[in-house]
Order: sequence, then C-alpha cells, then structure tokens
Amino acid sequence: MSAIPNGKPVSASRIQLTQVMLPEDTNSAGNVHGGTIMKLADNAAFVVASRHCRSNVVTASVDRIDFLSPVYIGDLLILNARLNWVGKASMEIGIKIEAEDLFTGKVRHVATALLTFVALDEKGKPKSVPPLILETEEDKRIFEEARIRAQKRKETRAKIK
Repeated sequence: MSAIPNGKPVSASRIQLTQVMLPEDTNSAGNVHGGTIMKLADNAAFVVASRHCRSNVVTASVDRIDFLSPVYIGDLLILNARLNWVGKASMEIGIKIEAEDLFTGKVRHVATALLTFVALDEKGKPKSVPPLILETEEDKRIFEEARIRAQKRKETRAKIK
C-alpha cells in the first residue's frame, strides 16, 4: 500500500442524496422496494468513500440495513451519509434514511445502513486512505463505535478463512 496521505475531516465527505419515489420503485405490496433503498444507500456510500480518498472504491460489505418503516410512492427519500471510521484501506459509512411526505412535510426515519468500502489503486489493489479528522464529540463517539465493529468484522473474517 502507498503512503498515507494527509487527514480529512468528516465534514469533507458527508452528503445528502434525495430522490422522489415513483411507481416503478414499488414492490408487490405497493411500498417502495427494499432493494431500491439498498441501491440508493450503496450509491450514497460510494460517493462518501470516493470523496474521502479521491480514488476508485468498492463495496466490501453491508454490515446491516434496518428497515424501520415503509416508504410510499411520492415520498422524498433522503439519505444522509457520513464517514464513521477509516482503517488502512477500508472505510465504514453510516447512512440515516428518512422519507418526507411532500404534501404534509412530515419526515420519518425509515432505515439505517452501515456499509464498508475499500479504496483501490490503479491496479485494483487496496490502497491507503487518508486518516479521518474527528471534528466533534459526536464524531469521536461514532468513530469509536465503528472501530469496535471493524474489529469484530476482522475477527469474523479470520474465523471464516
């Protein structure tokens, strides 16, 4: 892996992605399909990871996605994505997903997702990512929680091998 570049703050890569949910986004029950939400979450995480390391990145794992409430046709889906933690080449991205009823303005927390991405060099090999500069006490808390999850992921992979 190449040398570690200068650090970047959490705020430098944070994004908000929005999209109106349309009839083609629904499942057979008439609600927005979970797969549609998962794809948007993966896209949002991709942007956050790419912004942080300014290189090609790939999804390494989806730790979890918790669906809390249905999303309906006409809702504005709002994905707030941020970098939680960085390791040598990997990054955990957290996403809070909300749905806004555009007629009432009511916003509901509908899902939460945790994804891990890996930065790749020009040859497709893992490359070092910039350290994460923690700007707030919340950033520090989130980083520590994510560091523990990363350690558990590493231990789980070691058991599988």
